[in-house]
Amino acid sequence: MSKFIENKKRIELIDVVVFIFLTLFGITILFPFYNVIVVSFTTQKEYLLKPLVLIPSEPTLESYLALIEDGRIWIGYRTTLLILALGLPINMFLTTSMAYGLSRPNLPGKKVILYLVLFTLLFNGGIIPLYLVMLSLKLINTIWSVLLASGMNTFYFIIMRNYFLSMPNSLIESAKLDGAGEWRILWQIILPLSKPIIATIALFYAVDRWNEWFHAMIFIRKNNMVPLQLVLRSIVIESQILSHLATGGKSIERIHFSMGMKMAAVLVTMIPVMCIYPFLQKHFVKGVLIGAIKA
Repeated sequence: MSKFIENKKRIELIDVVVFIFLTLFGITILFPFYNVIVVSFTTQKEYLLKPLVLIPSEPTLESYLALIEDGRIWIGYRTTLLILALGLPINMFLTTSMAYGLSRPNLPGKKVILYLVLFTLLFNGGIIPLYLVMLSLKLINTIWSVLLASGMNTFYFIIMRNYFLSMPNSLIESAKLDGAGEWRILWQIILPLSKPIIATIALFYAVDRWNEWFHAMIFIRKNNMVPLQLVLRSIVIESQILSHLATGGKSIERIHFSMGMKMAAVLVTMIPVMCIYPFLQKHFVKGVLIGAIKA
């Protein structure tokens, strides 16, 4: 009995230690996000007096108003939403169709095609050949250069293919006996049963498209086609430059590109993804686990 009580006390002590550790770990994760929110509502004067602000004494919306007046944020939203609206269907179509095709056991040359696809996971031609291809296709300074530069992610393809391999082959054989073709089997049988993995991969691609900046920085030179992340990058760079000027006593009057505006821009770009993720979380966890079971 005494041993049981000691074991019980030991388990409770471990639980307390784990709880404290996880709480501290959670605080270290949430505090930077909280700091972004607080600084975005803090005045320039208060931030210069105490950079670590827990609760702003005089909350202000000046940073958000300056961000709206700047105008670039709306151009960024428009371009990013266009990239998301056009790019996500392309990504999902290419990934789903290729994953289904390479999951079928009777596909001629399946292993060769699969090895060629996996080869791109380790090696790629580089940015210069990609730029020359886009230049030869006359896609520079168009939205299609950004969309077609990353048509399919090999890692996401592997997850979806593994999910399709976990499905019973009897479903497909029964559909073929009823006269269904491959496309009909994919759209009417496989995809309705693959909602978890579709939601997972769609979320992956949506976040990738929302955070798109590298290909846009290389292929797009027009200011009216800059995506949201490049707008955020320019705001951050200008904020850092003006902060150096302010500390040198050259420009402390302009607060439109202060740290507050930079944090406001970060928060504005984060909110849409944070609002969508909770609705897909249950499918996200299930899809990743099932898609990673069978290789």
